[in-house]
Formats: sequence, structure tokens, C-alpha cells
Amino acid sequence: MADKELKIQRETEILRDEIRRADYRYYVLDAPEISDHEYDRLLKRLAEIEKQHPRLITADSPTQRVSGQAAPTFNPVRHTVPMLSLDNTYSDDELAGWFNRVQKALGKTTGVELAVELKIDGVSANLIYENGALVRGATRGDGTTGEDVTPNLKSVRAIPLRLLSAHPPRFLEVRGEVYIDKSDFLMLNGAMTDKGEPPFANPRNAAAGSLRQKNVLITAARPLKFFVHSFGKVEGERFSTHWEFLEHCRILGLKPAGHSLLCKSIDEVIACQKEIEARRDSLPYEVDGIVVKVNSLAQQEALGFTMKSPRWAIAYKFAARQATTRINDIRVQVGRTGAITPVADLDPVEVGGVTISRATLHNFDEIKRLDARIGDTVLVERAGDVIPKVVKVIESKRAGHEKTFHPPQCCPACGGPITREKEEEVAYRCLNPSCPAQLEQGLIHFACRKAMDIEGLGESAVRQLVQRNMVTSFADIYELKKDNLLQLELFREKKADNLLTAIDKSKHQPLSRLLFALGIHHAGEKAAWVLAQHFGTIDRLAHASEEDLTAIGEIGPVMAQSIRNYFRQPSVTSLIDRLKRAGVNMSEPERETAPRPLAGKIFVITGELGAFSRSEAEERIRERGGDPSSAVSRKTDYVVAGDNPGSKFDKAKKLGVAIIHEAEFLEMVK
Repeated sequence: MADKELKIQRETEILRDEIRRADYRYYVLDAPEISDHEYDRLLKRLAEIEKQHPRLITADSPTQRVSGQAAPTFNPVRHTVPMLSLDNTYSDDELAGWFNRVQKALGKTTGVELAVELKIDGVSANLIYENGALVRGATRGDGTTGEDVTPNLKSVRAIPLRLLSAHPPRFLEVRGEVYIDKSDFLMLNGAMTDKGEPPFANPRNAAAGSLRQKNVLITAARPLKFFVHSFGKVEGERFSTHWEFLEHCRILGLKPAGHSLLCKSIDEVIACQKEIEARRDSLPYEVDGIVVKVNSLAQQEALGFTMKSPRWAIAYKFAARQATTRINDIRVQVGRTGAITPVADLDPVEVGGVTISRATLHNFDEIKRLDARIGDTVLVERAGDVIPKVVKVIESKRAGHEKTFHPPQCCPACGGPITREKEEEVAYRCLNPSCPAQLEQGLIHFACRKAMDIEGLGESAVRQLVQRNMVTSFADIYELKKDNLLQLELFREKKADNLLTAIDKSKHQPLSRLLFALGIHHAGEKAAWVLAQHFGTIDRLAHASEEDLTAIGEIGPVMAQSIRNYFRQPSVTSLIDRLKRAGVNMSEPERETAPRPLAGKIFVITGELGAFSRSEAEERIRERGGDPSSAVSRKTDYVVAGDNPGSKFDKAKKLGVAIIHEAEFLEMVK
């Protein structure tokens, strides 16, 4: 009996190895060894054995790709290392400029090898393998937190449930792109049409929609594929170059993007870009550019990151898809920060698989440069294959009835003056903080946790208050009565009382919070804190000259002019007066005599803290004289490590920076 069980177990292992090998040759090597019929026979035999012997079923068995269970929701999942976006470039000169910056930062004129990969037009995904087994798959989300779509990603046959290596890394976090081939997309849309369902606009939309299906059976039926292009965190394996990582992925059963190559110079990269763009339409999948990366991981580490993207990589976007259409009207929009943008209403036209009926004209100088008129026939494109914009007027199509557009002399929403902050800038802004076009989003920002922290004054409440004209400026918040709130659908007695309590409590926030809440253009959270510390009261700040402002080390000329222009507005003076009468605090607590035990110390926070949020922790550091930073360097004094620390933790260990945990940090900021 024991021999028979051993024989069945051995057959099960052989079947799984054969199926994994077949998947590897089909999806990674593009060189299948067996027919589809033979593959199906192996899978069917494995399923029969596992049905008869359930104890032999493992989570990474090829039969376990599809659970058949519907997911009620996609839970948020925090990435071990943030999935940053890439800076984009659209010309050879911009690409060469990026490479010059790389060389300058590295102190090199030669010896910078570059890896070039296709930029697949798909959906980003993050996979985590532990000891060779796929344990989690997630979408990119906002780069820090994505959605857990593990069952759906397991159904993608190009993603191995178990890595092929007999000695895989202990922990491997890889990033890549889920996509659909052009031919598969056409067949998928044909099937959708046959069933009377609306077809997808393009392969990317089809991939995104397929990956987020609540029923994994639907995802499994879609022709999804996967390319790997980078990694997040790795334990138990070391690479010296990006290319070495990609080659190792092939060994593990993960497929890198096709048509990748190494280049010794930026000229080679540009030649490669032109060749790929020329045969873009002949590729089996949609690509919208190339990605260029510094190959050496040591050089990547030396170059580091900005807040949003790595300095060692850049995306070169191909020329956008274009089409011609007609401008029916030109309207002006006012954004949350007061930026005034002209927008063209168009005859609907399809561009790159998407129907476009509106396109940005950027600014009034651009309208003048294009000589764009209402009624003109124009060329439109999706900038970066995403944002529609007007790029050219086809003057030969003019019939003589086109109308010249004249920019507004005042804000179209509030009637207030519009101005450029600097003569060389092209953007006009409305600086009235009570402008109704800015008000709704401005109120949400005013009440957010980092600003005045008015719990209960969220998006839905703000929308109803604005729609009913109960709030027309920030100051109106402090004049709300219970009877006002009870008129809204969202509020009952207790909720109204809670919001009024939160509003009253917000009056005691320090000046730094108020300045951030006001949403002064160019002045973010840190700048608001610096200004409050330096001037102490809002009156001193309001009367400060640009010279006074630029005398502060952290304040540059652009921010100084923006602050000065803000406080010059009569509407701002009126707002500040009303806030004062409502009892809102206008000063920053004195800190000169307070203990400053962290003076001169630079802190970096990584991971999740339990006692307070990251912004609250940074505020504690500033209050005690320290300087919170977002990047680890040799100048960093302490790295505060919470739960699930990211790459900053590893870099701190490598540089020998002191690492403290939350309990130690709490002692320091008591």
C-alpha cells in the first residue's frame, strides 16, 4: 500500500514538473515542446489524481490557478517597496539631457551602461514569492498601496505559481505588466460583441477590466499575459546589474519584456528607440515607448530617487496617436488652485482606441500660438497616449466663419481679477480663495487631517453645503449652526453635534496648520511650518515683503512671490478678518524656550507606526528641533523603523545609519 501511495505521489510530482516546464517553454521561451492537446491531457490527469487523493493538493499546483470563488472586494495591500512612476521624455534632446544629468551625478563621462526595454501598454502588477511560492499579487494603486488581486493574478498562466529554481530566493518581490496581445484583443472584442456586450476601447482597458473582475473565472477566461520589468525587495539572492536580474528571471520562469538590449551609449539608445518606433505596429502587443535604465545597481543606488520617481530610469514616449476633428467651442475652467485653463469642445473622434470630445489648450498663450479659433479643424493627439490636446490648426480647412477666442479679463467663476504670478509664466490664476470654482476642493483640503483636522467635514458633506450655498468661503464653516446641518440628508442629531464640536476644536490649531489649510499656491505643509515658525503670527506674515520671505533659507523667489500675491488680495484680507472674528487662532506657539533635544538631528521614517501617523511623527520631530527627511543618506542621524519597513531600512543598514524602533522614538519625543 505504501509503495502504491509513493508511486502516485511520484507521478503527481512528475506531472506538475512537466506542466510547469511546458508553461515555461510556452510563455517565457516562446518555444513550446508539446501540443495543446498533450498539455490538456497532462493537466486532466493531474486533476484526476488530486481529486482521488486530496491530501496531495498543494497551493502551487497547476490545478489551483482558479478557485472559482467570487471576491466581494479587493482589500488594500501596502507594497514592501513603493512602486514609483517614471519621468517621461518625448525627444532625443530631453533623453540626452537626462543622460547628461546621470553622468554628472555619477562623476563619469564613460562607463554608464544602459538597459533598454519596451514600455508595454498594460496594467502594472506586483508579485511576491516566498521560498519560491507565489503568496500575493497586487495592483500598483497609488504606488504605496494597491489592491490585493492574488486569485486573479494566479489565474494568469504566464505567472508561475512556483518558481522553477530548486533554490529560489527566500523573498522575491517583482513588478511587471499584465497585458493582452493585439490578436487576442480582437478575438476578445469579437466575443463580447457576439454576446451583445460592449467591446473594450483598447487592450489596456481590457487588461485592467479583466484583472479587477470579482469573479476569478471571468479573469481566467481572458487572454492575459505578463512581463516582468523590475524588482522591489529581494532576500537570499544578489544581483549586480539590472540585466543580471532579468536573466535570472528567465531561469526562475518569469518572462522579461521582449526586444530588450544593453547599450553602451545614449546614441545607441536613441538609434534603438527609432528602430522600435518604426516597427511599433508590427509588434504583437501595444507599446507606447521605451524605458531606459542605468544597468549597474550600485550606480542606481548612488543616483537615488526624487519624491516621485527614480533618477536612474526614464521613459521615452513615442509620438502620440493623432486624429483630425472640429472645435465646436472653447470654454474656460478654474481648478482647485485657481489655475485657469482653456478647454476645446470637439466633435467626438477616436484617437488610439479612445473617443475624445474635449481637449486641453493648456493656456491662452498656446491658443495665440496655434491661432486656434472656434470652428477650426484641428489635429488632436493623446499626449503620452493619455491626455488629449490640440497640437495644430489645419488652416487650409477654414471657411471664413471661424470665431477668434478672446481670453476672459476676470475669473469666469467669481468675477475676481486673474493674474500671472510672474511675467515669464504662461498660467493665469484666480487668487480668490472663496472662488466657487475652487471652493469645494478647497474646503475638503481645509478640513483634512494635516490642515485644520475637522473630522466629519468630508467630500459628501462639503458638496451638499456648497450646493445649498450654506458655505461660500472657509470662514462660513465657523458660522454653521445645528439647524443648518440638520437640513442636509447626511446629518442627524449626533452627527451634527460631532461636526460642530470638531469645527470648534479646529479654532485652536496652530498657525502652521492654518497656513497649510488656506492652500497658498507653492506653499505646502513644510513651507507652512517654516513660515509659522519664522513669523509667529499671520499679521507679520501678511505684511512681509518678498525680500523678508526669501531671507528664509527654505523659501525661494517663486514661493515668496506667490505668498506675497496671496496676501495682497482684498478677498484674502476679508477672509482673515472673518476667521479672526470667529475665534480662529492666528499664531504659532512659542518654541524658543521649549526643549529642543533633537536640534540638528535628521530623521527618516519607514514603515507603519502605531502611535501616530507619519505626518504626526514628523511634526513631533520638528517641534523638538529635528529635521524630518524622506531620503536616507550618510547625513541621516536616525531611521525610525515601524512595521513592514521598506528599502530605506535596508539602505540605513548598508550605510551604518542608526536604526531605532517606535518605542525608542517615543522616548526621544516625549
